[in-house]
Amino acid sequence: MTCKLLFVCLGNICRSPTAENIMNHLIEQASLTGSISCDSAGTASYHVGNPPDRRMSAAAVNKLGMELVGQARQLQPSDLKDFDLILAMDKANYQDILALDPTGKYRDKVHLMCEYCSKYSTQEVPDPYYGGTEGFNYVIDLLFDACSGLLASVKKS
Repeated sequence: MTCKLLFVCLGNICRSPTAENIMNHLIEQASLTGSISCDSAGTASYHVGNPPDRRMSAAAVNKLGMELVGQARQLQPSDLKDFDLILAMDKANYQDILALDPTGKYRDKVHLMCEYCSKYSTQEVPDPYYGGTEGFNYVIDLLFDACSGLLASVKKS
């Protein structure tokens, strides 16, 4: 059985596609490609169809030697049913995800990404969109830490 992970941020061009790409890289390194699948989405429709942000992509190449791939899409109510774990980048995204689940049926699937960090104590992945290069680099480091912890957690379950 495949564990299906969904990473969610606001526009699906910075944080969530980066988490998806890092996680896919870690899954491949761990030879778990057939066991864990990833996707990402945004709670807003601002960037639907767009590739990851060029500044985020540049940071991923500089820090990890990794090209970010993907196309922005908006979170759908059906995603709550279709994915095993839904990982929100911040508390606003978390609340927006839960708003699609008024009965609370899928609430246990929704977590904050930073719950899986081991090196960082922050609770949210900040949105680097309006900041400079250092913000994008910080998000890469934070998501690499969180994805590593998430992979360890998924492997245990």
